[in-house]
Amino acid sequence: MNCVSIRMITDDVARLVTFYEQVTRVAARWATPDFAELVTPSCTLALASSRTLALFGDDCARPAANHSVIVEFRVDDADAEYQRVSSLDCAVVQAPTTMPWGNRSLLFRDPDGNLVNFFTPVTEEALRRQER
Repeated sequence: MNCVSIRMITDDVARLVTFYEQVTRVAARWATPDFAELVTPSCTLALASSRTLALFGDDCARPAANHSVIVEFRVDDADAEYQRVSSLDCAVVQAPTTMPWGNRSLLFRDPDGNLVNFFTPVTEEALRRQER
């Protein structure tokens, strides 16, 4: 089994796509005005309109209601990303901090309030965990 995608539901796909294109520096691939994907080497971030929920059934998900998931991106330098991300329209939750498990972590929110973590492994153990 291989986890290949995370999908976020939003009421404003264009706004969220623009934000993630800015923070990831990855251009989105639009399938329809209601669905776009940002493809990275290890996973795809899919962004879909709340209008697509009708295809799955009533009330299966709610846009901008995440309180338990953090979308994480491994970056070369969390401190350098902090300078760049701070200039964007987002709320920084935690400036770069070295976590007990060996990652340097920058935590911020996207326009829908979803938590995003940019992290850089900084210990040998953390680097080994990231080997694929």
